[in-house]
Amino acid sequence: MEEAIRKADVLIEALPYIKKFHKKIIIIKYGGSILGDDKIRKSVLEDIVFLSFMGLRPVLVHGGGPNISDRMRQSGKKSEFVDGMRVTDEETLVVVEEELQELNDMIVKEISELGGSAIGLNGKDKKIIQAEKKKAKIDLGLVGHIVEINTEPILDELKGENIVVMLPMGRGAADKKTYNVNADEAAALLSSSLKAEKLVLLTNVKGILRRAEDPHSFISTLTIKEAQGLIDSKIIQQGMIPKVLACINALEKGVKKTHIIDARTPHALLLEIFTDQGIGTEISK
Repeated sequence: MEEAIRKADVLIEALPYIKKFHKKIIIIKYGGSILGDDKIRKSVLEDIVFLSFMGLRPVLVHGGGPNISDRMRQSGKKSEFVDGMRVTDEETLVVVEEELQELNDMIVKEISELGGSAIGLNGKDKKIIQAEKKKAKIDLGLVGHIVEINTEPILDELKGENIVVMLPMGRGAADKKTYNVNADEAAALLSSSLKAEKLVLLTNVKGILRRAEDPHSFISTLTIKEAQGLIDSKIIQQGMIPKVLACINALEKGVKKTHIIDARTPHALLLEIFTDQGIGTEISK
């Protein structure tokens, strides 16, 4: 009986959030090594299906870096990165798109197996993600900087109560070339263009730590100014920098709240969205 009452209490705690976020768009970015872990992926996708059944409108943006690097290694081609961005020649671009499409198909299939309704979209199609060649200190090849988002195809699918699964490729606004675009950047700009209620970045760490080696230095809430200060003082480093910058970019363009959470925690998405305490680092204006 006590266990049943505890479960009822959890549902009651979630009720105000279900009401508040009904029909609101939530952008979820998911990638890296955690995408390749079957157990973690199932937990994440279960949460996304639950969000959809609760009346929210989730859009999942996924990367696929480790899969792409593995495929490059198997083919004998070396992966080269500059400031975290993959140098992408035409041969690499083919590998990038094939691996991302394979992941996209797998995610859509697994959501369907969990009882959800999902549709996979490639950002380069229907002018969803329009890009231009990214400027950098060395030539990155076919790496794109996003210049515009066409939200209409996404909104059409969300109105049909589909979960949208987006792979981050872009089409050249002027040159019509296909570009490899950063998934964090894509998620941030999609969240602002779609006027999303939240942007949630799933990662393999607890959130933002004041001292990387000390789990007790976890920071639960930050403002834009505080987050930028932690980057400037090099407390936020390496792979966390693009995630925090994506949050800042989204907030500055109208997204209400952003979250960086540990996907290894079972049902991390539900805990962050539907409970009073949450579990990750929340960055807000």
